[in-house]
Amino acid sequence: MQAFDDLRRLLALPRFRRLFTVRIVSQAGDGMFQVGLATQLFFSPERMTTATGVASAFAVLLLPFTVVGPFAGPLLDRWRRRQVLALGNALRVVLTLALAVVIVTAGVAPAVYALALVTLGVNRFLLSALSAGQPQVVPADRLVIANSLTPTLGGVSAVAGAGIGALVGWLTPSGGVHDGVVLVAAAATFGAASALALRLTPDELGPSRDERPAQGLADDLRAVAADLVAGARYLVARRTPGAALAVMAGQRFVYGVNFLALILISRNLLSDPHDSAAGMGTFVLLTGLSFAGNGIAVVLTPIAHQWIDPPRWIQVALVIGALSQVLLTLSSSFVMIAAGAMLLGLSVQSAKIAVDTIVQRDTADTYRGRAFALYDMLYNAAFVGAAALAAALLPDTGWSRPAFAALAVACLVIAWAYGRTPAVAVEVRSTRPGAPVPDPV
Repeated sequence: MQAFDDLRRLLALPRFRRLFTVRIVSQAGDGMFQVGLATQLFFSPERMTTATGVASAFAVLLLPFTVVGPFAGPLLDRWRRRQVLALGNALRVVLTLALAVVIVTAGVAPAVYALALVTLGVNRFLLSALSAGQPQVVPADRLVIANSLTPTLGGVSAVAGAGIGALVGWLTPSGGVHDGVVLVAAAATFGAASALALRLTPDELGPSRDERPAQGLADDLRAVAADLVAGARYLVARRTPGAALAVMAGQRFVYGVNFLALILISRNLLSDPHDSAAGMGTFVLLTGLSFAGNGIAVVLTPIAHQWIDPPRWIQVALVIGALSQVLLTLSSSFVMIAAGAMLLGLSVQSAKIAVDTIVQRDTADTYRGRAFALYDMLYNAAFVGAAALAAALLPDTGWSRPAFAALAVACLVIAWAYGRTPAVAVEVRSTRPGAPVPDPV
């Protein structure tokens, strides 16, 4: 299979292999962490049985990071990204262990939301560092292939980690420490990822020394707001990466509503609401089918790239996303919901590969960290918006024909609007960090 051959050639690159290993182990820990957290917040029989409850939990976790997170992201253009991966995963060890202690001793207290928020914020920061560092270890002509494989295989690793976490939870006898065992396993995995990051040399993932500002951390933090604004202006002036990020935000909004709907459908429509294990199992199965769609995208996208450029492939992916929502309007049966989830997974990952490639290819390295910080900001803002819409439109069963029909129309409108944007990046006169971005030439 072409995908296996592509992966084998990439793994022959020692620098890529080391970075890829960090991604796989780190995201396996993500899966374990998310299972441990989701069990408490979304699938305990006594908690979050309504659309408003589920949406509120997501808003509490994501809204503050949407506001605060970007002020950490631009530091990727100033700090060595290898150090970010090593120290960030080490910090997650401490936070996750603290979270386990709080859950075991106090249950789902306000401290759980605070610790979960910080841990998920660090996770987004690490994913941005992985993406921003990848062009340093992969030749430019292999970026499309690398962007096809690494995020999806990272997602597969997260699913595998989630499966291991669920199995650990199932095998652990009920009792006072049961709820913390999966989180302890996640902390151990984060520790392994931190150690693996140390196999990379300190400057291997950039930014290079001559591109990093010489001022200290205090000056860095004072410059963050200006840098972020300059980065946004640069991306808009450059056109193609700005338009790609806008599409990503719109599609993540659609995906976010579907994700929340799947939680409600799994626990309140396809399972007994009082049987948390059955609800969790149904949700894991449906999300697994969505990841299967991601896997299909890994195979199809490099093949399609031979005939279709990334911007047009994004439009194709959005049409597939519209089709997934049309299927969901037809029936609330498991088969139709599963088919819709798989097609949406195919759509989201196909577009993500193309968006990542456009942003990496058309963004100067001095702005790349800020580009992916804005990427995460838009990602989280879209999920918060999706949570608000889900609370307003979705019934407690999670299935709504009018809501899914509206999302299908939204996908088609985004595809049409994106088709009207320029397909060629516009040069800008300056890429110096912190400098004002002039008008396009």
